[in-house]
Amino acid sequence: MPDRFSTAASNTPSSGPAKVMIVDDSVVIRGLFGRWIDEDPELTVVATHRNGQLAVDDIERTDPDIVVLDVEMPVMDGLTALPLLLAKKRGLVVIMASTLTRRNAEVSLKALSLGATEYVAKPESTSQTTTSLEFRHELLQKLRSLGEQVRRTRKPDASAPAPAPRRMRAETSAGQVASSGLRGGTSDRIDTRKEMQKARAQASGAKEGINLRPYSSAVPRILAVGSSTGGPQALQTMLKAAGASLKKVPVVITQHMPRTFTTILAEHIGRATGLPSKEAADGEVLQPGHIYVAPGGLHMRLAKADGQVVAKLDDGEPINFCKPAVDPLFESVAEIFGAASLAVVLTGMGSDGAKGTEFIAHKGGSVIAQDEATSVVWGMPGAAVKTGSCSSVLPLDQIGPKVMRIFEGTAR
Repeated sequence: MPDRFSTAASNTPSSGPAKVMIVDDSVVIRGLFGRWIDEDPELTVVATHRNGQLAVDDIERTDPDIVVLDVEMPVMDGLTALPLLLAKKRGLVVIMASTLTRRNAEVSLKALSLGATEYVAKPESTSQTTTSLEFRHELLQKLRSLGEQVRRTRKPDASAPAPAPRRMRAETSAGQVASSGLRGGTSDRIDTRKEMQKARAQASGAKEGINLRPYSSAVPRILAVGSSTGGPQALQTMLKAAGASLKKVPVVITQHMPRTFTTILAEHIGRATGLPSKEAADGEVLQPGHIYVAPGGLHMRLAKADGQVVAKLDDGEPINFCKPAVDPLFESVAEIFGAASLAVVLTGMGSDGAKGTEFIAHKGGSVIAQDEATSVVWGMPGAAVKTGSCSSVLPLDQIGPKVMRIFEGTAR
């Protein structure tokens, strides 16, 4: 039986709070998460369960919008429960929750490839979880942001007036607006993610008033990428599509992730692209054809040393509530490479990277942003677009090929 159950869960109106199910074998964690969530007016807990099997059995009755799913549980673990939950409810948002072990990080990243939307790294002990204000902020921020996405894509109440139909368009390059359907995303994503993207595309309508700037005439000498929610899969899709063109330059990446996760992410990117990929080391000289990921918990900037470009890591304060953050990386890229900078802002919540985008544009470089329809959350790319500093706003499946053409000198 569920620990908690709201009989009104399935009748929550589209304008109401996002409905959350908590699945964790710790009664303390279930109670703690439940109190945090119920204190937020944008969220409500509809059920809590101690294992994946109970959650799967209850998903249709409680009809949650979001499931916070523990990785390690008796009877049925999170990875086993994930596809069963997604099969029972299309559009379900699943946040994997695990402690910072390599095994759990591997499982969480695998879960993202199977349709989970996001992850949170729990502190190593229950007592640390109870007292960690940083973790509480992260969990609630992700739940609120994803809950807002859910509310926008819910079917409206029968009593509510139907919204006027609007045509979906995708900004492509400076001075050009091309009509677009939902063409982004990888073809092998499961139906759940496709349904969410389609609903967002239909709900969002055209993005009017987007100002785009011309691409730099300089040949890029570096590729810098910033991403967050939905980023691990988007990174692999984009970089793999860019192909052998990445051998021409170093690639530097800031993905909002904790330690351990970034180590595994770099390994996954290496396998996807066939290029050397690793967490950057402090003082390491950047090499063309190599991919460098900012380590979790450290900011990564670039600097000049003895005439060479090196990675510089620091343990400073979070920037934009993030560590690592995209802004310091982009700003340092612009300082060193100027008009020869090429940056990409992929899916993610928040606005990290927007200031860095402006800085790259100010120095004459070029920026590509992922479009809203193919973003899990259009926070970061949306904020970058609003600065007027981007040269293209593209579906995910078009970004890699565009990067390839830019490096090959066949597109601007």
